[in-house]
Amino acid sequence: MIKTKTLYLILTGILFLSGVLAQEKPLPLDPAVRTGKLPNGFTYYIRHNEEPKKRVVLYLVNKAGSVLEDEDQRGLAHFMEHMSFNGTKHFPHNQLVDYLQRSGIRFGADINAYTSFDETVYQLPIPSDKPELLKGGLEIMRDWAQDATLDAGEIDKERGVVLEEKRLGKGAQERMQRQYWPVMLNNSRYAVRMPIGLDTVLNNFKRPVIARFYKDWYRPDLQALIVVGDINVDEIEKTVKAQFSTLKNPMHEKLRTRFTVPLSGKNQLMTVTDREMTATVAEILIKHPQPPLKTTTDYRRTIIQGLFNQLLGARYAELSRLATPPFVQGGAQISGFIGGLDSYDASVVAKPGELEKGFKAVWRETERVKRFGFTATELERAKTAYLNQMEESLKEKDKTQSESYVKEYQEYFLKSTAAPGITAEYQLTQNDLPGITLKDLNALAAAYITTKNRDVLILAPDNEKAGLPNEALINSWFASVEAEKLSPYCDEVSTLPLLAVQPAAGRILSAEQNKTLNLTTLTLSNGVKVILKPTDFKNDEILFTAFAPGGTSLSPDADYQSAANAGSLIPAGGAGNYSADQLDKYMTGKQADAVPYIADRYQGINGKSTPKDLETALQLIRAYFTEPRKDTAILKGIIARSKSSLLNRANDPGSVFSDTVSAVLGSYNFRRTGPSVAKLAQVNLDKAYSFYKDRFADASNFTFTFVGNIDTNSIKPLLEKYLGSLPSTRGGEQAKDLGIHIPEGHIAKNVYKGTEPKASVLLIFSGLFDYSKSDKSRLDALKEALEIRLLQRLREDESGVYSPGVFVQTGKYPQARYGFIVQFGCAPQNVDKLIAFTLDEIAKLKRDGPPQENIDKWRAEEKTNFEPQLKTNGFWLGYISGQLQNHDDLGQVSHYEQLLDEVKVTDIRDTALKYLSGSNYIRLVLLPEK
Repeated sequence: MIKTKTLYLILTGILFLSGVLAQEKPLPLDPAVRTGKLPNGFTYYIRHNEEPKKRVVLYLVNKAGSVLEDEDQRGLAHFMEHMSFNGTKHFPHNQLVDYLQRSGIRFGADINAYTSFDETVYQLPIPSDKPELLKGGLEIMRDWAQDATLDAGEIDKERGVVLEEKRLGKGAQERMQRQYWPVMLNNSRYAVRMPIGLDTVLNNFKRPVIARFYKDWYRPDLQALIVVGDINVDEIEKTVKAQFSTLKNPMHEKLRTRFTVPLSGKNQLMTVTDREMTATVAEILIKHPQPPLKTTTDYRRTIIQGLFNQLLGARYAELSRLATPPFVQGGAQISGFIGGLDSYDASVVAKPGELEKGFKAVWRETERVKRFGFTATELERAKTAYLNQMEESLKEKDKTQSESYVKEYQEYFLKSTAAPGITAEYQLTQNDLPGITLKDLNALAAAYITTKNRDVLILAPDNEKAGLPNEALINSWFASVEAEKLSPYCDEVSTLPLLAVQPAAGRILSAEQNKTLNLTTLTLSNGVKVILKPTDFKNDEILFTAFAPGGTSLSPDADYQSAANAGSLIPAGGAGNYSADQLDKYMTGKQADAVPYIADRYQGINGKSTPKDLETALQLIRAYFTEPRKDTAILKGIIARSKSSLLNRANDPGSVFSDTVSAVLGSYNFRRTGPSVAKLAQVNLDKAYSFYKDRFADASNFTFTFVGNIDTNSIKPLLEKYLGSLPSTRGGEQAKDLGIHIPEGHIAKNVYKGTEPKASVLLIFSGLFDYSKSDKSRLDALKEALEIRLLQRLREDESGVYSPGVFVQTGKYPQARYGFIVQFGCAPQNVDKLIAFTLDEIAKLKRDGPPQENIDKWRAEEKTNFEPQLKTNGFWLGYISGQLQNHDDLGQVSHYEQLLDEVKVTDIRDTALKYLSGSNYIRLVLLPEK
């Protein structure tokens, strides 16, 4: 029996501890950001950050989304977002987009916005070294906050654009969602306030209705401006205070209700089928109130959840690699849902006719985790990986992109999600991680894997409808798995080195310097060439790629399917001493990766690492060259899943159209037609393995490029050991010209598939190309000039499309050719008219060339986007590799802006005459079934 005094002390301690927890202070906001709230309630976050230099990102965040709409406003939160680009106080009508394009900012790519249930966010990245442009950017933000003009004429023009955006989203997924969404959301406000809205409202509302939404909800106490970039914080803060203090809250302010999805405690089954659905999918969603992320205790819980998801994901990945996988795809995780909820979400894409098997397999792993938890070795690996990721983020804290900070502060404003900064987060992780135990993960599993508030959603093709389960059968599946005698997971870990055979190092024969581009080219004794470009763009990043000519072009037609799949099938079996499962475990905690590929004309390896793990990455490269594994079980599993995923492919209009496009543009050569079960049946593991080995048997033809935080002295011994020792026959192979290209002449083809009243249009001009940097530049300018005109005519003038696109493809080998592609979606009845308008705009370009201002816009956009690219490892990796493959001068990058400046209106007119003559013209259209 406990003594009275002892009991008193225990109770006092418990009460004291409860008080401490109740009073636990929120984590402080990252001290590097300047924040404040103006007297009108407007909030701002300003931070100096120089990645990228001379750039700044502006976000206007509104706590106003579709859940706040009145019944006669359904869809107008999103429509209001559109209207912010169609006239404001300082930029009437379409002047805003025109002004930004002239300033080098692309509409859609750079300047953009989105509307969700609970928020509307506008984003604008601009150069910060041009005072007038920075001033203009802040003026735009101020206009968006409260000075949209809402011109009645512009509203009427924009109706068609919004309806076309809505049309693009129509299809099987949207039709099915309309049926299950209200049930999953327990008939909450979210179920009846989809942001895209109702046609009846979008077609018929009058200006006062949208103006009422704008006045009620675009107000300073619900708004924040986020400014992150290469700026003077004091000056920006002064400007923000002056400009945004004048914003007014409504006199009779509406309460901003925070809507939620209520939990009823009930379990629900929803079964929905559609003729265009391509697979049978089951999702088990166990809903819970979403805990906050504000305090140190909350942060510890997010670490536990991160570890839990990582470990669970690895279990399901291992299951998917079985020789006879029980599903096409399966997995589970804890993640955010909607309306103040998160969930344990387990899902399966079942093989046709095997829903029960796939469902039980997914739930069996969930039950195994709930019953037995994870193992100590699994947890230690996950901890190592988690801490390594945090360490990498900490090392890159002064190289973090501004956009990343903006997203953090946006969540802080909208949801009060803690944003203490990476230094504080790393310290919290170091403090918490060692003390996290299997008991913590087991407790999380017990809390989330429960038997109430459990929704089961089944989506399937119409032809599977008769065999789908009812609620009683689903419950029996749960009960059957829960009654099984399961065994705990066995974590098989190997301690062998990655490489079965340690290499005998080669040596460096020569080294050449390119001081202008800061490149070192090494030639190794086996013929391998290595290009090194040290940079300081990232503190902890090295990117690499390798290529050699050949690829599947060297495969006989009879073995093509095996050859085409070799690049993915063979590496999926693992490498060196490790199977795929063992390799995943071995690589846990190592920041290194290498992925082989075999393309049409090249084979090679792409990858990345940190300086610390570079040797591991080089070992992986060597393993994939010299010690690939032929895993029959892996092959059978991949083929089985792939076949299952293709059985209903013909149900999907998009897939049917895509396959038709590939076939037509590839002249119906079997190497260019879409995937099929028959093609998979031709894949032979022995032939795939043989072809893979052959492609990587001769390293003398390979060129490796490494870009990033490289020490050119310390890397050399590693290159000699792992790359200098690769096999070499000095065969000098070259890729073959198979003569496959876009066909010449005129082709018109309609594809009739699908039930929704929507069409997809592709117009392709093609032919031989006079390959040169000047012609490539002019063709790019022509593309941009046409896109600007199509945006104006097809979208703004005709309200007939949402987002027309123009794309250019050029290639030098095996024969210099080009493809010039126009793409848009529209109403079926408008196809011919909009194609005619497109061809009319092309005719004008051929006759007169574009207006000078459109060339100026293109030039400004290219220069604005080019400068930051020069400060990224990814750009230099792609540029160097591309130039080498095309046998082009590496120094061309130094003359790029000069090329831009040389382009004239007459050049574009001549380029249009030359390449858009219409002699080779293909028209492909997807239309609904008649």
